[in-house]
Amino acid sequence: MSQGLVFVICAPSGTGKTTLAGRLLAEFPQLNFSVSCTTRPPRPGEVDGEDYFFLSKQEFEAKRADNEFLEWAEVHGNYYGTLRKTVEEALSKGKDLLFDIDVQGAAQVRLNLPGHCVFAFIAPPSILALRHRLEARGSECPEIICRRIANAKAEVANAHWFDFLVVNDELELAYQELKSAYLAARLYPTRQAGLINKLLAE
Repeated sequence: MSQGLVFVICAPSGTGKTTLAGRLLAEFPQLNFSVSCTTRPPRPGEVDGEDYFFLSKQEFEAKRADNEFLEWAEVHGNYYGTLRKTVEEALSKGKDLLFDIDVQGAAQVRLNLPGHCVFAFIAPPSILALRHRLEARGSECPEIICRRIANAKAEVANAHWFDFLVVNDELELAYQELKSAYLAARLYPTRQAGLINKLLAE
């Protein structure tokens, strides 16, 4: 059996990451979305265990103290994190996992799960184009947009250590490139240890 793969995608807010990730999950049933834990309350329609594992702050902090998280972060007063055990169990069964996390979380995964992960960064065609996209939403004040732009620049500055870089200028082209990155990652010899051993045994 092939070793499972963790496919990590990161992108600044407004870059189209959610749309691209959704298409990838829809096309490849062997790719499973990695469900994170959070201490924020569920939003309407969200299901525990599907969208997030909803924990109290005390539950989260207890798991963090026991080193149960592969990665975690505090965002706007709420905790978010990925349980180490669920990821390791999925990988041992040959399942692929899609991580939709920020650059800070990706760096923790890279450190804590070496040899099992591939990282793809989705970038906007330009910072100006990203600003236009955020403004077109019409849902955020100028101060929030400026903060998101500053965060985007900080995230782009980390793109150099990712394995793949996809620029989302045209959605269809960006998706085909992201899809190609995932398919290429599945061909790494490290994912095919079972096949190699089988060939050697013949």
